[in-house]
Amino acid sequence: MKKLMLASATLALIAGSATAEEVRVYNWSDYIDEALLEKFEAETGIKLVYDVFDSNELLETKMLAGGSGYDVVVPSGTFLQRQITAGAFQKLDTSKLPNMSNMWDVVSSRTEQYDPDNAYSINYMWGTTGIGVNVGKVQEILGANAPIDSLELVLNPDNMSKLADCGVHMLDAPAEMIPMALKYIGEDPDSQDPDVIAKVEPVLTAVRPYIQKFHSSEYINALANGDICVAIGWSGDILQARDRAAEADNGVEIAYNAAKEGAQMWFDQMAIPADAPNPDAAHTFLNFIMDAQNMADASNYVYYANGNEASQPLLEEDVIGDPAIYPDAATLENLFTTSPYAPKVQRVVTRLWTKIKSGT
Repeated sequence: MKKLMLASATLALIAGSATAEEVRVYNWSDYIDEALLEKFEAETGIKLVYDVFDSNELLETKMLAGGSGYDVVVPSGTFLQRQITAGAFQKLDTSKLPNMSNMWDVVSSRTEQYDPDNAYSINYMWGTTGIGVNVGKVQEILGANAPIDSLELVLNPDNMSKLADCGVHMLDAPAEMIPMALKYIGEDPDSQDPDVIAKVEPVLTAVRPYIQKFHSSEYINALANGDICVAIGWSGDILQARDRAAEADNGVEIAYNAAKEGAQMWFDQMAIPADAPNPDAAHTFLNFIMDAQNMADASNYVYYANGNEASQPLLEEDVIGDPAIYPDAATLENLFTTSPYAPKVQRVVTRLWTKIKSGT
């Protein structure tokens, strides 16, 4: 999911008269080329009010309370599923979405886990949860053949004991870390069985002494600055750290890999709230986004993969050709998705995660 350090802000782009038709969009911060917003207004004559947020929890609070006032919102997959169940969204009218034919079945087949038949949403961007490393530091410690593309790097205590001095961060996100550990030991990463989930405790407890911090955003700067050498994090964040290090020309080379054992996919989905003030304009916006050139422009700007197959020939080579953004076919086949934990299971997970983090 998109993780940003910008505070929520509002960008309103106004076209036409004060009485112009209006569509209100609520998306993640810094997640679109603003030129596309201007293009939408110019092409449609619809005034676009574009607000931003920086956490799924903030969006979910608005959605479950109702009356958000938005026509299009962008939750991540597991949050979308919970919100669909709560009746927060309306079904899409595909007759108003001719560009739906541009979508990529490889991604659509995965998002059906959260949105059966993709009846309520379209994919905007997607990515993976994986391993970010400071290549020079890790190879200095573990050698040229360090397993930087494997969960062995972070879940094998022998490796972790050696990496501890250069700094290891992991996500403070049990819904990411527990499936990862289950995959490592050969269990179903989407298991809802408390007895199976309990098997991750010895795995994570064994490496806990060598983890400097559990945090879901600090690793970006820490990696980019060379303050840590390994992070388990979201692909977009680690690529952001890679680019910051390159721009700073500080001698830090960051690499990202989805673990070869299998990595978790995440999806950011565009959906129309059940009480959207202008659902017709919302459909117009979604159809605009699904245009091949528009979607390519969005990905070329934010450096994230999208769920639009028709956009792929229009992507810049350093986007479509970067396996950290668009994994190869073998890696893609090996990626997995997970479901939200049922309430009773969530309580088990929360207790387990608290115990692992505390190291007691």
